[in-house]
Amino acid sequence: MDVSDYSNELQAYLLGHGDDLLAHIIQFNELMMRYQAAIKEVSTKLEILKSDFQMRNRRSSIESIQSRIKKPASILKKLSSRGLEADLETIRTQLSDVAGIRVICPFIDDIYQVAEQLAIQDDIRVLRVKDYIKNPKPSGYRSYHMILEVPVFFMDNKELMQVEVQFRTVAMDFWASLEHQIKYKKDIPDADELVRELKSCADTIAETDRKMLELRRRMEQQKDGQTEKRPPAFPE
Repeated sequence: MDVSDYSNELQAYLLGHGDDLLAHIIQFNELMMRYQAAIKEVSTKLEILKSDFQMRNRRSSIESIQSRIKKPASILKKLSSRGLEADLETIRTQLSDVAGIRVICPFIDDIYQVAEQLAIQDDIRVLRVKDYIKNPKPSGYRSYHMILEVPVFFMDNKELMQVEVQFRTVAMDFWASLEHQIKYKKDIPDADELVRELKSCADTIAETDRKMLELRRRMEQQKDGQTEKRPPAFPE
């Protein structure tokens, strides 16, 4: 591997473990495999909730489920920024977002319903919740974050693994993707003006989400009213 391909933090880590580098790589890959297994556990639960909701309500509460494992360079950079040692135990105990899942929902109430149904499962432990929908970040960012602990069974043991789950509407995800691109571009002219416009767009998107939820509920109420008025298919 070419050390020049990696961040400064990863370069320092590799150069500092030259003698036992292979053992460190094997152990690191094993830990990442365990995080991937945790993602599969939570993703399966979400897929089941999606199917059950769709069967009961004739619509989907989840548009898509995406996942990722944090890259080694990003892991080491985060440890370095927090002044933490770069070892496997520190990764396990101090970082809660190595394994990440993003759930995209059609409507805001779908987010809270799916999150609640996931949280009440008896093998899930909710460690932390950050509701950036009710309390948006100053930038305008909106999302619902949960840090979960889930048991994963391997051949010789059971491990409790942490997974971060982020819930967004389609509109929130569209905004966040654009904000992410702009945030990490350097030397952008009129950056402050772009930030203000992004915040304005975030507020517009939030209002659109609220209006779309209101329209859906009105349509459901009208449909329920028509169903109640419909005569029985067979005379009693």
